[in-house]
Amino acid sequence: MLSREAFQEKVKTGLRLLDGATGSNLRAAGMPKGCCTEQWVLEHPEPLIALQRGYAQAGSQIIYAPTFQAQPIALKAVGLENQTEAINAALVSLSRSAAPGCLIAGDLTTLATFCDSWDPKCFDLLVENYRRQIRGLMDGGADLLAAETLLYSQEAEAILTAAELEGAGAALYTFTMQPDGSLFSGADAAPILRELEQAGAAAVGFNCVAADNMTPYLVSKLRRYVKIPLVCKPNAGIPVINDQGIAEYDMEPEAFRDIILQCKQNGAYILGGCCGTTPAHIAAVKNALGPCL
Repeated sequence: MLSREAFQEKVKTGLRLLDGATGSNLRAAGMPKGCCTEQWVLEHPEPLIALQRGYAQAGSQIIYAPTFQAQPIALKAVGLENQTEAINAALVSLSRSAAPGCLIAGDLTTLATFCDSWDPKCFDLLVENYRRQIRGLMDGGADLLAAETLLYSQEAEAILTAAELEGAGAALYTFTMQPDGSLFSGADAAPILRELEQAGAAAVGFNCVAADNMTPYLVSKLRRYVKIPLVCKPNAGIPVINDQGIAEYDMEPEAFRDIILQCKQNGAYILGGCCGTTPAHIAAVKNALGPCL
């Protein structure tokens, strides 16, 4: 696994482009709503492989393994908690086979659905869940960790603690935020990102924020607080819920590209897409950046 310093050096020399959405694209490829994504991918690897190859061809340099909720407390719902480490390792290996020229990030996320992750009393539970997941990600050969869609500072602290205890290397931390830079808990995100920088994060920023004309402003605000690489990974606009209760996104790649370019101008170093984005969105960004990537 890359060290923080090695990862940041790669960013300085042109490592900038993340992938886009995974879940919304897998649902479009036939994954049932409400299933365990990790289990479904292992049973149906072809759509994931095709998607990740598409991102690599579009220009993505970092691919997120589909381990979003591969923690014991989440896998328990389908009776797979005892296979946590093996599932994480297998999904990293699958992503490596799909995109051998890319860095593979082990993906971790909020556990708020399964426990009161804002409550200090639950900190030990968070750490243990993330430790087991990180152990599996490292067994699978992940190049770095990507903690995304975080809701509370306690979750980031737990992941940082777990990563240190497991001897992991570079880790990115991104929160879902309001347009004014506050977390959904109401806390101001900027000081939290600065604390993560001081604690050893390799990069910080946001994901799962609707891409609109406020997104570059959010980058500007956060940039003033941190010196490490800033991550910008927004959604393809604002979702509309269809008749099946599934979120749909209609921002075209060109409109997404224009917002991402403004974010880059305002100080975002690591760029990508979240919900609703596709390889076409990433390709539009890559083609616009060209040799300036």
